[in-house]
Amino acid sequence: MAAERDEPHMHGESDAERRRRRALFLRELNEAKELRERVQPRRARAARARQQMRMRTFRW
Repeated sequence: MAAERDEPHMHGESDAERRRRRALFLRELNEAKELRERVQPRRARAARARQQMRMRTFRW
């Protein structure tokens, strides 16, 4: 399985298939984040505050 992750094009995986798997992964990741926010609202609120502070202090 590790070799499959290291070299995905070795097995003839198309870009469309890779994009489909990536979209599925990102959807599941967002669902997990939303669930975590519902389960731990205080920690999620603190994490959002830290993220906002990072974005405010970031220089372009």
